[in-house]
Amino acid sequence: MGVRRGARPRPLWERWPRPPGKDRPAAAAMAASFSHRLLLLLRRRRTPLWAGGGRGRQILGKVSAFRRGLIFPAVSYLGYEASQLIAQCAVVHASIKVEELLDQADYLYESGETEKLYHLLAKYKQSEDAELLWRLARASRDLSQLSSTSPEEKKQLVYEALEYAKKALEKNPSSFAAHKKAIELNPKDATSIHLMGVWCYSFAEMPWYQSRIAAMLFATPPSSTYEEALNYFQKAEQADPNFYSKNLLLLGKTYLKLSNKKLAAFWLLKAKDYPVHTEEDKQVQKEAADLLKTFSVKT
Repeated sequence: MGVRRGARPRPLWERWPRPPGKDRPAAAAMAASFSHRLLLLLRRRRTPLWAGGGRGRQILGKVSAFRRGLIFPAVSYLGYEASQLIAQCAVVHASIKVEELLDQADYLYESGETEKLYHLLAKYKQSEDAELLWRLARASRDLSQLSSTSPEEKKQLVYEALEYAKKALEKNPSSFAAHKKAIELNPKDATSIHLMGVWCYSFAEMPWYQSRIAAMLFATPPSSTYEEALNYFQKAEQADPNFYSKNLLLLGKTYLKLSNKKLAAFWLLKAKDYPVHTEEDKQVQKEAADLLKTFSVKT
């Protein structure tokens, strides 16, 4: 059937069936849709565009001239459409690969495989994905805490963690795991609350010379108190009781800083008795036991 005179034919992409799903279709469905649409495009090109009547001859005089005028645009258009479909499929494949990588990373984190996790993510340190970058920042920080890591490596890993976290925040300011206001974006996430407590505790116990350095680096030097740190550690524990041995340890240490030995002993005992799953848990257990030996509590 010919096209009515004066009517604009609908582009091919408007007539093709859309792939299932809205944001991230399944890989199989997208691959099938891609193959189907490319095949449809090729099949359409098997039938000469100038066939089906003498309209071309009437307009151009000779069908050979008409063919020469159409063959190159047709091939170019075919190549363009094919390249667009291939690019679309590649983007979907890349997004699926990232999701699989994040799932693997989360599994290693939950399993306490700190070194494996770091080496897995470090391969993608040039990534632009905020979700991957903040996980790499966390893995760098966790690796720096291992007893097997040398002092020089610890220092380097801490710097790396900071850089990855900053990059993650630049790529996605609303990412709850990278944002400094993570608690506002995800108020029930115990890890985010705990990290805010760590931040407060670190600045509360900062030596005077480090405070002077901070004053040179920041227009308004960051500061905090042990009371603020305690508040965050308590909230983290309320959000997810016993979720992290380090949170128990820091509750005990913060109470020690506030001269409350009774509550310090309570939380240090919980940290000491925490089931060991990772290298960090072992370190927490030892530190809690050592701190308990340094003071006696009257009950």
